Amino acid sequence: MLIKRKSIEKEESSRPARKKPKFSAVTLSEMDGVRYLHFGTEWVQGAMRLRKPDWPELEYAQQMMAWMLFIDQPTHIAQLGLGAAALTKFCYRHYPQAQVTAVELNPAVIDICHSMFKLPADDERLSVREMDALDFVEDRSNHGTLDALQIDLYDATARGPMLDSPEFYKACSACLKPHGVATVNLFGDHPSYAKNFKAMLYAFDTLICLPEVHQGNVVVLAFNAPPELDFADLYERAAVIKEMSKLPARSWVDGIKAWQP
Repeated sequence: MLIKRKSIEKEESSRPARKKPKFSAVTLSEMDGVRYLHFGTEWVQGAMRLRKPDWPELEYAQQMMAWMLFIDQPTHIAQLGLGAAALTKFCYRHYPQAQVTAVELNPAVIDICHSMFKLPADDERLSVREMDALDFVEDRSNHGTLDALQIDLYDATARGPMLDSPEFYKACSACLKPHGVATVNLFGDHPSYAKNFKAMLYAFDTLICLPEVHQGNVVVLAFNAPPELDFADLYERAAVIKEMSKLPARSWVDGIKAWQP
């Protein structure tokens, strides 16, 4: 959920209609070699550069990977809200030793990611689950299993995350391993920001906000324990991340440093 772009193509699920919940139409647009995912509105829910299908095209999606500064070799990464599968694909390709789980309630989004956004089929490492994100995080079998949890849960109207209660974020916290990190996409200039930030303060020990990008997106890093903030070490780690993945990790460290009092 980012910038506005006019939708020019419509793709709807061929699956039987579900009694609940009701889903908005899944639509597409393309401009300058980038394909965008929409939910029937101009709000962008994800993007893919056609020549680089596994690259997280949008800056906020790149920031969602800032947990890489604190976790070197994850074994299980989860994404709540599939979007255009940018984060799921990147994690799957970049961490061949890791289990990657994506949770998406709308079956049409899963279908369109396979057909139009080059999402691979499930295998022994990749699992895309059609289910409610709240059910996933409340499932005790998922507690204490995740190194990284990426949360990006917006509907067609972009009025704020669909799940935003203290109880939801507490369940997200419970899914992390002791050293685990959650990254959350919020809208900084929207009333939902304060509500979500307060709920996250209830659930996590430490929050760090990266600088706002696009039309108000603020990515929050959430920790169950205070992170080590040795900035010389973090800049060294950022250089390694940049070399290995091309992600702009130094800017993440700059943002973390700016957040500190």
